[in-house]
Amino acid sequence: MTPTETDLRAQTHAERERLAALLGDLTEQQWDSPSLCDGWRVREVVAHITMPFRTSAPRFVAGLAAARFSFDRYADRVARRDGARMTTTELRDALRDNIRHPWQPPGGGPAAALSHDVIHGLDITEALDLPPAPASRIATVLAHSRPRALAYFGVDLTGLELRATDAEFRLGTGDVVELPVKDILMTVTGRRPVPDRGTAARLADRE
Repeated sequence: MTPTETDLRAQTHAERERLAALLGDLTEQQWDSPSLCDGWRVREVVAHITMPFRTSAPRFVAGLAAARFSFDRYADRVARRDGARMTTTELRDALRDNIRHPWQPPGGGPAAALSHDVIHGLDITEALDLPPAPASRIATVLAHSRPRALAYFGVDLTGLELRATDAEFRLGTGDVVELPVKDILMTVTGRRPVPDRGTAARLADRE
């Protein structure tokens, strides 16, 4: 059954609650640990996740203009600035107090809001060896990912089919590689290397 918009929002709220609870137990050393986002510590990732909750539309437009309308440049500047100036309590509360915030990426809808939180949640939990989002939630993110969104990460899956071992999901065509669904999401978003095609071929030959 395809999740409705209400279902997607409920999953987003659940993911924010899950992350807020995990953040509440982190040490200062963990907050300052590197995440899977290149150049960002855990605190910069949390600053980025919560940036939409804390930024008005006029401030966003002004900041984007100052970054020469490069969203990546703007997001990096804001994450580094807010990660440095905000305390861990302020960062945690910015997420905890906005569990039900209605923000959605422009043009992305509720599926994109869920994707944003799940992907960046993995940037934290994988780096700190903490529990990931439920496999079914990650599979929902992948199932709703548009080709254009995946193309943004520039990952070449030519000749491969990534098949989840813990959820109903598969992506691509070619030699089959079976992975946990979280590893598929991290692969297609550039957080994990693409499986070696020789390994994929050997796995396919065993079937």
